[in-house]
Amino acid sequence: MILLAGVAAGALNAVGGGGSFVALSALVAGGMPPVMANATSTVALLPGNATSAWVYRRQVAVFEHVSTLRLTLASVLGGALGAGLLLWLPSASFDLALPWLLAFATLILAFGKRLNRAINLGAPGPAVILAGQFLLSIYGGYFGGAVGVMMLAFWTATTSLDTARGTPLRVIQVGAVFLTAAVIFIFAADVLVQPQRLIAMLCGAIIGGYVGAHAVRRLPHPVLRTLVLSTAVAMTVLFFVRAFG
Repeated sequence: MILLAGVAAGALNAVGGGGSFVALSALVAGGMPPVMANATSTVALLPGNATSAWVYRRQVAVFEHVSTLRLTLASVLGGALGAGLLLWLPSASFDLALPWLLAFATLILAFGKRLNRAINLGAPGPAVILAGQFLLSIYGGYFGGAVGVMMLAFWTATTSLDTARGTPLRVIQVGAVFLTAAVIFIFAADVLVQPQRLIAMLCGAIIGGYVGAHAVRRLPHPVLRTLVLSTAVAMTVLFFVRAFG
């Protein structure tokens, strides 16, 4: 089950985001505590993200006034801070916040484009873009669900990038967030306590990340969007029932 969840999560992350919903839910269903499951999924999905980044390597767009290096630095620093918050805050805080984080991410998935059109007030300066990227990366290091979608929503509202051109860059930046968080989790969390589950999801994510990146141009966008959104809604309901039922 965890191997197949890894394949699905890697493919979803390569295509449009939302893989963390599947990975986290599968690990929790397998008996992992939510904080450990979140850290494990971050580590396990990183190689799949790297595989997708390799497939996209010739299609990465750049911002007009912000270098990719500075953007990546903001992602790395934010991811480290978010991972630190996950480990520093009491696990009960994460258990309580998780359903609401899932709900927030689901709303972004569902209404991100409308929000983009509503808040598109022109092109802000580089400082605003870097600050927004840093804040989103903190969220990504702490939880990660739909952070790639949130990045795309932010970029399309503040830069000239559209969703199609921003997808390869999204994969790179989410990878930067997960890389920093994964290093912290490996040394400071208990992600190696259950190596079989970690390896199973990691291998599945590599397969899914490779196949998903190649399938982006072949699968209809409405089908992919419906799949990601349906997963997000189902997992949000599941975790609300689990937390308050």
